Amino acid sequence: MMIVKLGYVAMSVELQNCSPSQTMTYKQFQTLTDRDAAIRKLERIAISNLENCLRLLKHNKVNDISFFRLSSRLIPLANHPDLSDWRYMQALAKPLKQISDFLQEHPMRVDFHPDHFVILNTTKKETLLQSLKTLAMHEALLKGMEIDSTHRCVLHIGGAHEDKEKALEQFIHNWGFISYNLQKMIMLENDDTTFTLNDTLYLCEKLGIPLVFDYHHHLANFEKDDWEYQWERVVQTWKTSPLPLKMHISSPKSEKDFRAHADYIDAEMIMRFLDKIKGSVTEIHCMIEAKKKDAALFKLVEDLKGTEGVKMVDGASFELS
Repeated sequence: MMIVKLGYVAMSVELQNCSPSQTMTYKQFQTLTDRDAAIRKLERIAISNLENCLRLLKHNKVNDISFFRLSSRLIPLANHPDLSDWRYMQALAKPLKQISDFLQEHPMRVDFHPDHFVILNTTKKETLLQSLKTLAMHEALLKGMEIDSTHRCVLHIGGAHEDKEKALEQFIHNWGFISYNLQKMIMLENDDTTFTLNDTLYLCEKLGIPLVFDYHHHLANFEKDDWEYQWERVVQTWKTSPLPLKMHISSPKSEKDFRAHADYIDAEMIMRFLDKIKGSVTEIHCMIEAKKKDAALFKLVEDLKGTEGVKMVDGASFELS
């Protein structure tokens, strides 16, 4: 018996005017001659993003969704080098506390997936420093929301630098320059073009990092069809985590465009996977990466109703026997 909880990514297609990723480009920032006024505008955008984030969390609560990826674009230009003097956390204290209060009353697993500019296996010092600065921003946001930062940021391994084995060793080398507070936030995900499940397991086992298995990525990028052999190793990477095992689920847009995410989830595809792992863990959290966001979650729930062995627990989770 296994509990499966479904989550979705950052945005809702059901709620109107609720983007948590409103932004301002640096070019737009420069057009404002009063720098202080420009910074105040950035802060208003960030506050609006956090207020919309709270609306999304309330939407999730109403629909029994207890697993959600926060947008990593909550604070526009937060890490721009020309805004290093901007103390944005002071301005965001109130909306962050409102999110904290809501999550205290309505517990929900939330995390981040920083963008592809966060590269921990880079050979360039300035890129590593910028990546760590971005991770520190995510840590500050989690702290502002009073969320334990342990295993709340999922990352890809990075670039291959034309030599994948050297790139893996570069990650290990750079890991030594990363503070423990940032290290403990990190989870690693196998990707769809370069670093396979085997590659990712190598790092996760060596460095004690949980592995977020992306089933779709694996189907697009594997050395041999070995995920079933390796599943227990994936499970073991979570043995010291306070959180249940997390994975990503998505479906190919088409055979021709296999790596792209479809609008919705192929229920038969995900059930074939879940049937093979049921009983290996008591609970698993599946992050839906689909173009239709929460609508894809709702459709998957409807598609699964009546499926043999599936017993719905609430609007976004089910028991698999």
